[in-house]
Amino acid sequence: MPKFVFYCRGMTLGPRLLVFSDLDGTLLDHASYSWQPAAGVLRRLELAGCGVILASSKTAAEIAPLRDAMGLGDWPAIVENGSGVLDPGADGTGDDAAYRELRAAIARLPTGFTGFGDMTSQDTAAHTGLSAKAAELARARQFSEPGLWSGNDADREIFIDKARQAGLAAQQGGRFLTLSFGGTKADRMDALIAKYRPARTVALGDAPNDVEMLNRADFGVVVANPASPGIPPLPGEDAGRIRRTRLPGPQGWAEAMTALLDELTTTKDP
Repeated sequence: MPKFVFYCRGMTLGPRLLVFSDLDGTLLDHASYSWQPAAGVLRRLELAGCGVILASSKTAAEIAPLRDAMGLGDWPAIVENGSGVLDPGADGTGDDAAYRELRAAIARLPTGFTGFGDMTSQDTAAHTGLSAKAAELARARQFSEPGLWSGNDADREIFIDKARQAGLAAQQGGRFLTLSFGGTKADRMDALIAKYRPARTVALGDAPNDVEMLNRADFGVVVANPASPGIPPLPGEDAGRIRRTRLPGPQGWAEAMTALLDELTTTKDP
């Protein structure tokens, strides 16, 4: 289990700081997918007893090796955009019962939706730009089903309405329509905060689907990403609760977290 280091009146309350971080374009470089520019700050957080919880649209199979490489295996990760959680130490090959139930529910909906489960790894690679090996990990789903809509816009809206009537959540992204049984990054964040009871929280992200998470944290960091649609001004920026980085990706991540850690180090614990 993670080491809890914040003490008050002799009671262990939880980690001093719990960090929730998006991956692509935030902790991972948009082009190279490298996280190495943030390695030193990740190590500093580890030594200080702070936790880092990855929060991404990636599957557990994709995140587990990344999490281990970053030295974050003692902490959970939020996977498939909040549809599920990867437990500490797990290798990402957990039970897919929820996914199979989801696929059965989708099969009862009108036709026109082709999910990752209907594609081969080669098909998925062609549609995502991933390598065949990476596409295979992206298809190792446990909680949600991205896919392509082949009909017109009107029929897609009917399909989404039927999906919601069946108890499914539907989210249209730039390329894929994703179905799940619900849950967001911010929902999972709330549950993990209740579990770990940190003294303070930080959330970092680069895209509009990270805004809810940024707003839930004590400190939110908008990481610069020229390839992202961007995040409009948020409440709390004038007061410094929401910050923006100058540098993109892991360089910006490291820049923001170094400044925040330095700031908190000079602030007395509550």
